[in-house]
Amino acid sequence: MSVWTAVLLAACICMALKLAGYLVPARLLEAPRPARISDLLTVALLGALVAVQTLGAGQAVMLDARVPAVLVAAGLLWMRQSFLVVVFAAAAVAAVLRLAGLAS
Repeated sequence: MSVWTAVLLAACICMALKLAGYLVPARLLEAPRPARISDLLTVALLGALVAVQTLGAGQAVMLDARVPAVLVAAGLLWMRQSFLVVVFAAAAVAAVLRLAGLAS
């Protein structure tokens, strides 16, 4: 199986799943339990993505300048700072740590 065959197969499967979603009755999706599960699932997937991108380096766990940068970003978000301030501050922390040689 070539790469393009796998990509086309995955695209067809994704399209079929999307179309199958339209067959689910609206009353099932508007019930409190499925709505709550979908809200929590979104947050959990986003948290997992942040953790993998922050700590992952291939198959290993890497602790470098990204960890303090994410901690600074989380603190600023907790203090309700604007998104641009959060991004620039986290980037500055990572850049300063890498420049100082404290984190690779």
